[in-house]
Amino acid sequence: MSARLKIVFSLILLCILCATTWASLQMPFWQTPQALVTHPWFIATLVDTYLAFFTFWLWVAYKENSIWRAAIWLLLIFALGNIAMAGYALITLWRLPREAPIEDFLLRRK
Repeated sequence: MSARLKIVFSLILLCILCATTWASLQMPFWQTPQALVTHPWFIATLVDTYLAFFTFWLWVAYKENSIWRAAIWLLLIFALGNIAMAGYALITLWRLPREAPIEDFLLRRK
């Protein structure tokens, strides 16, 4: 199971990095047009996205034994979004034994 998840999260990370690189080469993030930034659907999408990031972080905070590691992951997730989320999933998967059940990935460390 973990081998499949490693492939999935690696592909997610690769796709996000490719899309982000392409977009950055087209236009720097800080030059986003004002009309886009103030559009109601842009704002709604941003709220939805950051609430999803926070929801994912709740799982991270549950899994982590250290409040400091959880806080660092919150900052990384809010700054890097799905790049950090895929990275967290991959780090967690690589730390598991090869034949570990899915529960070991999803649940708190012992």
